[in-house]
Amino acid sequence: MKREKMLKQLKKQKEPWDIVVIGGGATGLGVAVDASSRGYSTLLLEQHDFAKGTSSRSTKLVHGGVRYLQQGDISLVLEALKERGLMIKNAPHLVKNQAFVIPNYEWWDGPFYQVGLKVYDLMSGKLGIGSSKKLSKEDTVKYIPTIGQEGLKGGVVYYDGQFDDARMALSLAKTAKQFNAAVLNYFEVTGLQKNEEGIINGLTAKDVETGKEHTIHAKTVINATGVFADKVKQMDEPDVKDMIQPSQGIHLVVDKSFLPDQYAIMVPQTKDGRVMFAVPWHDKVVLGTTDTMIEKPTLEPQPTEQEIDFILETAGQYLLKKPTRADVLSVFSGLRPLAKPEGEGKSTKEISRHHKVMISQAGLITIIGGKWTTYRKMAEDTVDNAILIGALPERKCITANLPIYGYDKNLELTTDPLAVYGTEKNQLMELEEETPALAEMLSHTLPLRKSQVVWAARHEMARTVEDMLARRVRGLFLDARESLRVAPEVAQIIAEELGQDQAWIDQQLKAFGEVAQHYLLKSESSLLHPA
Repeated sequence: MKREKMLKQLKKQKEPWDIVVIGGGATGLGVAVDASSRGYSTLLLEQHDFAKGTSSRSTKLVHGGVRYLQQGDISLVLEALKERGLMIKNAPHLVKNQAFVIPNYEWWDGPFYQVGLKVYDLMSGKLGIGSSKKLSKEDTVKYIPTIGQEGLKGGVVYYDGQFDDARMALSLAKTAKQFNAAVLNYFEVTGLQKNEEGIINGLTAKDVETGKEHTIHAKTVINATGVFADKVKQMDEPDVKDMIQPSQGIHLVVDKSFLPDQYAIMVPQTKDGRVMFAVPWHDKVVLGTTDTMIEKPTLEPQPTEQEIDFILETAGQYLLKKPTRADVLSVFSGLRPLAKPEGEGKSTKEISRHHKVMISQAGLITIIGGKWTTYRKMAEDTVDNAILIGALPERKCITANLPIYGYDKNLELTTDPLAVYGTEKNQLMELEEETPALAEMLSHTLPLRKSQVVWAARHEMARTVEDMLARRVRGLFLDARESLRVAPEVAQIIAEELGQDQAWIDQQLKAFGEVAQHYLLKSESSLLHPA
């Protein structure tokens, strides 16, 4: 997948595109896969990098949503459980089965969660991935040796999915390309075009790398920009009211000593009513999350001190070894694009996670809400609407049984850090055989090989050091300080691949250093860079 080839494809297109998608996160990429696999000419434009926003900052879970079951939102749970099963089936190199333990400290909790999780199992139907069961106190401690034991009565184990969100996004981009879609990162939409009747028939967009403006003709335009959906809607209707209520969720990453086995912890009710997770991920542990209303969305949302303290304090209530600020390797924040509630005063945890497809009078199709697990269903609903709006020939959705790029039926997600490449892992190894110097490790703790940097620049449209260290591999999310350490070598390799000079390297390292500060806790950050 090369950006230069995608640009050529854009320039060669003489007819209006059937579908142009704005936004390269989970939803937009899902739409591009759905549309292109139905045979529609499809273009996707992303202002930054694929999954730069919310879609790389999730809790890394593919789940039905035990909490939604508790809230009585049965239809959402049924939909999400079905989609969870399809994701595991279609992308075994990216999604795996994860066991979760709910520890019980109150005698009445046990029966409540046992019954609830049996219902959860039943609702999974044929796509179930494991049966929940009651645990004695001894078994709970055996599964989670680091669990706090004072007052522990027992527990329940159940199963959900876990995945690498940014790698999934990249694999969706490659899947869309397989069906002749053009997908472009660093391509910012600057305006919408309308015909004499005031109906949208295209857009203007700027190649961020060159500054060149393009006018693109389209039968339908889909706004899949998540938390930035209001901005695109206002290009169509300047006076339209905001419809997105961003909600921030932060995560802290600590080393695996806090949760040495492969079992995750799920706390169903924290003091703010949220669910709390401690999940093993890439040989580290992700602790999260929070739910904080945010006024305006930004590309690099900032964790608040209260959110950081809340996660440390809550995790400390359930773990023998209490995490402190000094233990935090990275902190990352994501914004949920929730639909604004009708009534006033609703907290974010009460706002529905269902998705909505909306169509403006001028024909702009906007998809909002939802979550990673339901990305495929969201895309299907969106494309079904696009067929009507664009008067496209009717064709059935095929994504329920469509393997995601890299799929190998003999390959399952393992602890091998290269498993996320799927079938491309062999090509990566061949690259190292051809040039043995590329087998050198840049970092053992991330881990990161030189070959991965070369591969990302050549075949994964990585254009910057941040693209590489935040999303092609997950270094910035796993250990921000280690990522800063390897950044100069990474910049050098990418510069050689993309034909860039020393000035570009210097600019890249400055830009990456600025972004990386958001992933370090403030106390550490100020020590590294005193004012």
